[in-house]
Amino acid sequence: MAEKRLTIAHANPVLLFGAGDVHLRKLEAAFPEVQIIARGNQLILQGEASALDRIERAVRELIALLNRHGQLTERDVDTVLALFSTGDGASAAPAPTDDVILYTTTGVPVRAKTPNQRRLVEMARKNDIVFAIGPAGTGKTYTAVALAVAALKARQVKRIVLSRPAVEAGERLGFLPGDFREKVDPYLRPLYDALEDMLPRERLRTLLEQHVIEIVPLAYMRGRTLNAAFVILDEAQNATTQQMKMFLTRLGTNSRAIITGDITQTDLPSPEHSGLVEVRHVLEGVEGIAFVYFDRGDVVRHRLVKDIIEAYERFAQREQNGGDAAAAKTD
Repeated sequence: MAEKRLTIAHANPVLLFGAGDVHLRKLEAAFPEVQIIARGNQLILQGEASALDRIERAVRELIALLNRHGQLTERDVDTVLALFSTGDGASAAPAPTDDVILYTTTGVPVRAKTPNQRRLVEMARKNDIVFAIGPAGTGKTYTAVALAVAALKARQVKRIVLSRPAVEAGERLGFLPGDFREKVDPYLRPLYDALEDMLPRERLRTLLEQHVIEIVPLAYMRGRTLNAAFVILDEAQNATTQQMKMFLTRLGTNSRAIITGDITQTDLPSPEHSGLVEVRHVLEGVEGIAFVYFDRGDVVRHRLVKDIIEAYERFAQREQNGGDAAAAKTD
């Protein structure tokens, strides 16, 4: 007799098993030769190896349907189980769901698309704090938000807190038109955009109203302690050293954080005072903290974005070489 353990990592086990475990009962009825034990977010299967493989494929298909539609109906479960329990699906290729972070509201799977995106996903699952550093367009923020939403759906955390420095490109909020929300929202819009891809609009509105998801300027993080939360600091190159320390010390029990930014696009008056620049030297090597560095090879936007980044890198190198040459002449 073989045994297999399935971890439900990208879906809410309560929705997967159904109210009163009705879906789980259907699974047991479809495979009477297999003993199925549910413990938290795990299924323990005991029986013939071929039957265990069919159950695994059936469960992964049910997870895919759940993430695609936000719910599972009994008809969905019956359809999937009819395919796999009769053996018709035994030779079908399993859906590649292992690398799916979650599904968008239109059913599109969100996966890591580049080596460093995959490294970010891997490091975020092994460490409580991860820094994702690299140029714009590499999917740092989108991947981080996907990981946060997946953790919330799987009940690994109770809330999501997304934050950004609210002063960029030399602008100060007091000189911008509108009330506080109108001043701040443009800075936080990219975070809303990512969330709207991953959660139905009404569901997102409810979660925001209930403060299960919060999107706040970095300055408003001071004095808080965030327990059982997935916290993201975006555009972290515009956080000062003091703000970075303040943000990192907000983490409470059972919380995790991803910090994203591009140290080449610091809008602070003195780029060397960027908390993201300094933190690389302060926290490198600390257990439980990981750094993932992106480059232009990870760009997933318009094909010209890679060329633009490369052109700026060449220009910066020429400027540096010119400065070094000028300094050598004065010496």
